[in-house]
Amino acid sequence: MYDLKDRVLLLTGAGGGIGKAIAEHFHELGARILLADLDGERLAASARTLDPGGERVIAVKYDAAVPEDAAAAVETCLSRFGRLDFVIPAAAIYEDHPFTEMTDAQWRKTLAINLDGVFYICRRAVPVMADKGSIVIIASDAAHEGASPGHAHYGASKGAVLGLAKALAKELAPRLRVNAISPGCIDTPMIDGFMRRWGESMLAATPLKRLGLPREVATVAAFLCSDGAAFMTGQALHPNGGSHIGG
Repeated sequence: MYDLKDRVLLLTGAGGGIGKAIAEHFHELGARILLADLDGERLAASARTLDPGGERVIAVKYDAAVPEDAAAAVETCLSRFGRLDFVIPAAAIYEDHPFTEMTDAQWRKTLAINLDGVFYICRRAVPVMADKGSIVIIASDAAHEGASPGHAHYGASKGAVLGLAKALAKELAPRLRVNAISPGCIDTPMIDGFMRRWGESMLAATPLKRLGLPREVATVAAFLCSDGAAFMTGQALHPNGGSHIGG
């Protein structure tokens, strides 16, 4: 659908369900990709499966909460591919902690990965990104409606990255575009616990009556990075089956 041949993507959270789908789709579209995730060995195996020759896909071990890892990922991307066009920070956690029992450490862990991690990678990538590049931040329906019970820290982190995306869209234009994706419930292991408790009522309230597929988020990410979205910045797109219908 979109030609991303020889463009370069830095993708964090590449080992997750949505991250893996984004990597596969961008590879299909001709992009070169640096995959970054905490499980370096598993990610390296995924990279070899995706690109056996290792010419277009490389993997690095990466902790989103560590700023030095962000700097190393950007440096590796430049040294290997010579440029950086797209950044998609998809690293995130979704842990169950009722607010009245939530510890400071649990709050800080979620914010460190889901919010600080987005700042770290964007802050280090932006100065070296190619002109007309694109950042696509993964937010959530929770950023618009509030998180489900037990996920106040997740909802806060996603609301914050949505605000960050809008601020960066204004500040980095016209050289770079910055948009967000706010998925609804996507069929990945991350939401298994949520679905056991809330799945029936959530699907009943979703007009399309099903979970989304990771690839259905990946195609939106590719659109936002493509020339087809050249006049879009500061926007949040909602692949959610109608679970959230905003104005």
